[in-house]
Amino acid sequence: MPEAEPLQQFGVLPYRLGAGGEIHILLITSRDTQRWVVPRGNPIDGLAPHQSAVQEAWEEAGIIGAVMSEPIGNYCYAKRKKDGSVMPAFVDLFPFQIDEQNNDWPERGERETRWFDREAAAEAVDEPDLKQLIRAFSPERG
Repeated sequence: MPEAEPLQQFGVLPYRLGAGGEIHILLITSRDTQRWVVPRGNPIDGLAPHQSAVQEAWEEAGIIGAVMSEPIGNYCYAKRKKDGSVMPAFVDLFPFQIDEQNNDWPERGERETRWFDREAAAEAVDEPDLKQLIRAFSPERG
């Protein structure tokens, strides 16, 4: 059986700056495994990659803010499909400075959201490349 074609997805690295300039990262839980992840999803017809990522951020975490149009990098994870099979998914990650989080959003009852300092966020996610992107992230450089 041929190997499945990798899936391309787009996601955001949601952050805010503290009073002292420290970076705080918002993570969400995945629906199936309850692992800590960043908002991400499949391309949306008619939207640029960073706009697709922003739409996913709204649906999965209820966040609104300013997104950069260039990704800071990408990472790979094992996407579990509804039939139980697993396929590789590559996620282009866009910095997203959060202005607000609404009290209600489409997937609120399906996910938990939590703020982490940068190092704790890197430790909370499983994917090595995502850990590295979080640790290296600087709002000035994107």
